[in-house]
Amino acid sequence: MLKSIFSFLVSAILLSLTSMTANAWDKGIYLTQYMLEKPEKLDYFLREAKAAGINTFVIDHEYFSSHYAPAIAKVKAAGIKNVTRIVVFTEKGGDAKTIRSEAYWKEKYKLIDDAIKAGSDAIQLDYIRYSSKEPADPQHAKDVYKVIKWFKSRINAEKVPMEIDIFGEVSYYPSMHIGQDIKMFSDSVDGVNPMVYPSHFWPYEKYSAEPYKTVNNSLNSLVGQFNDKPPFKVHAFIEAANYHYLKKTSDAQKQKYLLQQIRAVEDAKNVSGWYVWSANNVYDNLFKVLKANKTKSADFTETKTAEK
Repeated sequence: MLKSIFSFLVSAILLSLTSMTANAWDKGIYLTQYMLEKPEKLDYFLREAKAAGINTFVIDHEYFSSHYAPAIAKVKAAGIKNVTRIVVFTEKGGDAKTIRSEAYWKEKYKLIDDAIKAGSDAIQLDYIRYSSKEPADPQHAKDVYKVIKWFKSRINAEKVPMEIDIFGEVSYYPSMHIGQDIKMFSDSVDGVNPMVYPSHFWPYEKYSAEPYKTVNNSLNSLVGQFNDKPPFKVHAFIEAANYHYLKKTSDAQKQKYLLQQIRAVEDAKNVSGWYVWSANNVYDNLFKVLKANKTKSADFTETKTAEK
């Protein structure tokens, strides 16, 4: 009898833990490696993130440093998930020679290996694409797909998941210029992060004025390509501020813009959370928004009707 009760309790606990893991909701901010390795800056971000309910840091690993691993250890000790961002083909994208160079891939993998040894919880590949100035060519996506599969086999062998960043437009259709085709890539990624910044859709005046609709429609379109059941996790990259209007908007307006994007992600189908992008790591408005508004919690227990 006691044995049966014990077995039931163990099963119930395991089921509960599995459910919590399956329903995990990530709230993240992007940090440069420079900010990570500045003790006073990192302490600030850790303190504010914990107070605001943020549970994930997307952190650059751009160069080797003796300060990197200790700083990552500090992030993990604070209970913050560490997603390592690797810029693969420079911030302009790659050309055919570089993208097809296995020697180049191996050099980039050295940074990934260093991050995994430091305790990375996930590897995020950004700029894994051709330059947007390249002429349209169906071969581009095939080339990028080969690179993605090469990295994933090695990263997963270390029992670490791999995610990729994609242009917002790829939520709707493949881009033959940059070589991103999410249906083609779907069997070789653990996560996909569409950069659904309203300021990056054209015409930006229209999409910037409708941040909720822009973000929500893009995410639902991405998930809809897989009958609302994508074979990977989806995290939306949203923006801390619209760079077209930085000097023309007040903090209150920036906070409203942020909240609308957050609500749009919360209301989207089958996504796992959001990452907020600020190139200069300025998140004061985000922290204020999260402290002042109830948002979806890490285990999906808190929700609020969207403010459209």
